[in-house]
Amino acid sequence: MKLKGLVWFFAIALTLISIWELSYTWVVRSYENKVKTQAERIVKSQFPDAKGEEKDLLVKGRMQHILDSTRDKKIYPIVGSSYQKCKENELNLGLDLQGGMSVTLEVSLEGLLKSLSNNPKDPALLKAIQTANAEKVNSDVDYISLFTKVYKQQNPASNLASLFAGAGKQIKITDNDDKVADQIRTTAKGAINQTYKILLKRIDKFGVAQPNINLDENKGIINVELAGVTDKERVRKYLQSSANLQFWEVYNIGELSSSLENVDKAVTDYLSGVSVDTAVKSVVDSAKINANKNAFLKIINPISPQQDKTGKQIFASAIGNIALKDTGTFNSYMALDVVKNNLPGDCKFLLGVEEKVEKTGQRFYPLYAIKTVMGSDKAQLEGDGVEEAGQGFDDRGRPSIKMQMTNLGSKTWARLTTNNVNRPIAIALDDIVYSAPNVNGPIEGGSSEISGNFTIEEAQDLANILKAGKLDAPAKIVAEQVVGPTLGKEAVNGGAKSFLIAFAVIFALMLIYYNTGGWVANIALILNVLFTVGVLTAMGFTLTSAGIAGLVLTIGMAVDTNVIIFERIKEELTKGKSYPQAVNDGYKRSLAPVIDAHVTSFLTAAILFIFGLGPVLGFATTQMLGITLSLFCGILVSRLITDFWTNKQRHFNYFTGISKKVFTHTSINFIKYRKIAYGISIVVLLLGIGSYFNGFHEGVEFKGGRSYTVQFAQPVKNDDVRDDLKNAFGGDFPVIKTVGDNKHLNITTSYLKGQDNADAAVQTKLYEGLKKVLPGVSYEDFIKTNIQSSQTVQPTISEDLKRGAIKATIFSIVIIFIYILLRFRDWRYSFGTIVALLHDVLVTLAVFSFLKNVVPFPLEIDQHFIAAVLTVIGFSMNDTVIVFDRIREYSKGSKASEKGNIINRAVNDTLSRTIMTSLTVFLTLLILFIFGGEVTRGFAFAMLIGVVTGTYSSIFVAAPILVDFAKDKPLGEAEILSSDKGPATV
Repeated sequence: MKLKGLVWFFAIALTLISIWELSYTWVVRSYENKVKTQAERIVKSQFPDAKGEEKDLLVKGRMQHILDSTRDKKIYPIVGSSYQKCKENELNLGLDLQGGMSVTLEVSLEGLLKSLSNNPKDPALLKAIQTANAEKVNSDVDYISLFTKVYKQQNPASNLASLFAGAGKQIKITDNDDKVADQIRTTAKGAINQTYKILLKRIDKFGVAQPNINLDENKGIINVELAGVTDKERVRKYLQSSANLQFWEVYNIGELSSSLENVDKAVTDYLSGVSVDTAVKSVVDSAKINANKNAFLKIINPISPQQDKTGKQIFASAIGNIALKDTGTFNSYMALDVVKNNLPGDCKFLLGVEEKVEKTGQRFYPLYAIKTVMGSDKAQLEGDGVEEAGQGFDDRGRPSIKMQMTNLGSKTWARLTTNNVNRPIAIALDDIVYSAPNVNGPIEGGSSEISGNFTIEEAQDLANILKAGKLDAPAKIVAEQVVGPTLGKEAVNGGAKSFLIAFAVIFALMLIYYNTGGWVANIALILNVLFTVGVLTAMGFTLTSAGIAGLVLTIGMAVDTNVIIFERIKEELTKGKSYPQAVNDGYKRSLAPVIDAHVTSFLTAAILFIFGLGPVLGFATTQMLGITLSLFCGILVSRLITDFWTNKQRHFNYFTGISKKVFTHTSINFIKYRKIAYGISIVVLLLGIGSYFNGFHEGVEFKGGRSYTVQFAQPVKNDDVRDDLKNAFGGDFPVIKTVGDNKHLNITTSYLKGQDNADAAVQTKLYEGLKKVLPGVSYEDFIKTNIQSSQTVQPTISEDLKRGAIKATIFSIVIIFIYILLRFRDWRYSFGTIVALLHDVLVTLAVFSFLKNVVPFPLEIDQHFIAAVLTVIGFSMNDTVIVFDRIREYSKGSKASEKGNIINRAVNDTLSRTIMTSLTVFLTLLILFIFGGEVTRGFAFAMLIGVVTGTYSSIFVAAPILVDFAKDKPLGEAEILSSDKGPATV
């Protein structure tokens, strides 16, 4: 093998990189376990009587406090990395593995159109918007194009310029409709991107170590994953509100000095007498409070006033600085009533932008005391008072944001600056103070400037965000999923168990079937898994339950490369060739089918990645990466190991007693039975068509509505709650499924589907319908404890997901057709492939339709099902291409009389490989089905069906169909005619 040195280099480099990346996860886990042990010891010492949930809360709080205060501590001595740095580099776990919330937001352009128009209350405008909103559900057209079309249909005598002239100073009354639409579309894309940037900044407030946020600019869809968050309402509020720009008057340290001293004394007194009961019930987490170390004044580090040359006191804009590690403790103090009662009624604290001390590396936040208006959260001047904003430079040459106020805003700004001459005014966006400039004199005319320690890019972004606040293009939640930590832990355990068992089974199977040669496959398998997880970690991808499913499936498919090669080596050895020659020919002749098989699987995974959303993306990413690395490990690394061993005058043995007896010299006449197979395929076709009329159980993400996984203390039967839930939901029939055991039910309802802010109402009805089987459980406990996960999908996004799923399936079939056509240069190969693929898809659909009420686990059409269908397509293609490659190889130089035998011979000679690959994949899927948990059970079941039917179709459908569509015509590189003769001997 050429380039051995390069292969060695990449293999060693990938090994070291993967181990290095995964080491961060090990270091973090090790440190957090130590901190947890320390927290438990402290809680046991301070609160010996604490038990159960009370004790867990105290331990969790103390642990979080220790982690917050030691985030800059060096916990990785080898590289000197802090806990925070290691945390950022560890393997990301999705919310379905650790609990949390996933949200899909759609940027609303309805408000944008109104704000850009000359008359937001124009009846024609409002009617066009209403119609466009109704049509959007079933349309793929972008919203601006849809609105434009509707408006022109309803107002043929009017043009768009008359409605939007002057918008953003870009649209003129003389512009034609296309130009106006283009300008609005450009503005809309800008608003979408600005909203995305606002959300990026807001997400930092949730305290999530590894948030995941993605933007689909064309659809105006933003996907957000916040693992570990528990306050659903706070997430909804922050993500859906528009940009909040505010201008505040401030207190200086001199005006608050006595109040701060009173607060410090009150906090000290309070902490010295705090009890366990008080700590648990109050907002403050008692485990974060330590009176000896965290006095209030020490936390805020007050900034003392200075004196100028005349002896006059000069006060800083901020009253103090809070170290990053102390922010959690500060927030705990601010929740205390004793703190609020000792501050002025109109005083509110806001943090500034994070700063860093260069010499020490310490990070801190400036603390500002702003004056509220009558205790309200609304400032005297807000973002709606700003008309234009852009990036500029101040008189010292620093990047700044220049603003122009509206007429009303100019008057308010003039009054505000007049009342605060020689005092600062804090300028805050989403409760973060970006600047607090000193007012030198009244500012007339509405022009103003925000200056501070900005880079040019930061100033540009902030200017855009200020404009976004004015554009009124908020993001609306159209789908959400909440997963409790209990289910997350179960998902991790199930995924880990299925992975380890599958790995062990495949490892043993390779040794049992391929003798010492199995060690080559197993080493390649170990490296493949190591590289896949290592690269995922290095690239910052998030591992989800679906990703674990992809990893488990990768185990089964990774050995396929070695199976193809080993089977070919065995054939060459059977022909009497020497070991070195057989190995060389085996690798050489296996290259084409291996690449074909991997390319087809990669294409379907890539299509799934393009059209999928949420957790399916994790599956597709893992699949694509695993397939790519499988080629590297299965071909190059395996050959490297084999050559290394051969150079020592040793050879791997590829035969065992079992493999010598199984599939040796098979001579089944598959062509003879093709008409029976055709009959079976016709039945499959009819069942597939019948499944459309029989219907399916659609998942909530495809039909819209709300879905809840509820835990019960005792086993509950579906029929026990069905009628009560129907009555509670006003006659709507809920879909009820058992999850794992009879103590967990998944309940899906269309009640109040499509209505905003209806979650509380639906949950109340859900509680009413389950009251009989929840004895002694209050509504609050039900929401907090019994609901383990929930999912909400609005009709808009569910229709979009449906269209995406259909597109993905059709597109994958078309791409496969084209690839086979290019690869084999004959449409009949493509046709045989497509017939086989449709056969597999129809079988899967028929099973999910006709067995939906028979099997004891849910069979739903959702994104995981689509992922399974596309993976089945890839797997079936894998099998089919192997057979086609062998047919093409045997066809070279053949005679007409041999044509029927060629297909039989090709199928028989690849039968061992087909069965072995199918067996390994089937076993891994069966293990995933049994141990992987409910999230992936439907996916695993669909794949199990696909593996069986894919194996059948590649043997009995795809290959034999070439015979009947090649009568009297050449096929590819050889002519193949119908023949019922027996197979040729090898």
